[in-house]
Amino acid sequence: MPLLTTTLGSFPKPDYVPTPDWFRGGMESPTAAYSAYLQNLPEDIDEIHDRATREVVQLQVELGIDIPADGEMRREDYINYQCRNFDGFDFTNLTHQVLRNGAWEAHVATVRGPIRSKAPKLPADYKVAQAATTHPVKITLPGPLTIAGSTADDFYHDKAALGWDFAVALNQEILALAEAGCTWIQVDEPVFARNPNLAHEFGFRNLERCFKDVPAHVNKVVHMCCGYPMHLDDDDYEKADRNVYFDLAQAIDNSVIDAISLEDAHAHNDLSLLEKFSKTKVIWGSVAIAKSEIESVETIRERLKQALDHIDADRLIVAPDCGLGFLTQEMVKAKLGNMSEAAHSL
Repeated sequence: MPLLTTTLGSFPKPDYVPTPDWFRGGMESPTAAYSAYLQNLPEDIDEIHDRATREVVQLQVELGIDIPADGEMRREDYINYQCRNFDGFDFTNLTHQVLRNGAWEAHVATVRGPIRSKAPKLPADYKVAQAATTHPVKITLPGPLTIAGSTADDFYHDKAALGWDFAVALNQEILALAEAGCTWIQVDEPVFARNPNLAHEFGFRNLERCFKDVPAHVNKVVHMCCGYPMHLDDDDYEKADRNVYFDLAQAIDNSVIDAISLEDAHAHNDLSLLEKFSKTKVIWGSVAIAKSEIESVETIRERLKQALDHIDADRLIVAPDCGLGFLTQEMVKAKLGNMSEAAHSL
């Protein structure tokens, strides 16, 4: 039986999409740049975003992706897009932060009041994407620990309480997505790999709260990559230690999570890691997202064969390591095409 394939979030925006984002670079403060952009939106911005979403979903299906993502065509990044829909955030008076264990420095949005969800907006995004295909479309959200690790807090001064309120607010978006028909919902928590102690202390509890009352037929996915570099082919970027996956594996397998997305292409894991998951599906990163080198079909296939010595085929799903926003359209087509061919040939 061929392995299923999926993608994990961002795609490069077409030139006709004016929305600034972190991947395009050239901005001293992407958060401030997007705030300015919101003040002067083109009249046809919804049509532009809808067109780009349809195109990216259809491209994924053409390239052999079984569970496509919406490509995040509307988003400046995967964190702030969601946070702008929460009461309590200040996107005007930004706070300078050094983040990701010193790997990232930025001026970020600041929590200055209680976090509360506004009317959910992701169901509308989902419906546009799902209308483009008969394949199930996956929608992504940032997780509580990752939001807290990517913004500033000038109100709670209590990481656990802040994360809980993020989880409650995210749960409203997730339930609305499920009600709209979305059966693949992914919460992104790369900061688990940076701060496993916080993950164990309250991160997993908050993930459970994110998925509270989600129907059993909905696939509850969590993504834990080791971090984006600052640009394509940035070999000096310090990613999180992938060995932390061993520390997190049992808690993942004991949780509500149906499928866990792990990075393997950038730096291979000890494949005994896969044996730590007795019930959880593993979405296995099989092409690098910040390297211009194109992995061959045979290279990907051989690694997947090795992985299948440690996990059953019905619990292994093939994906890139993370989102694809750094890559050119040509790179995306080559990487995903080779990945799909390798996965479907097993």
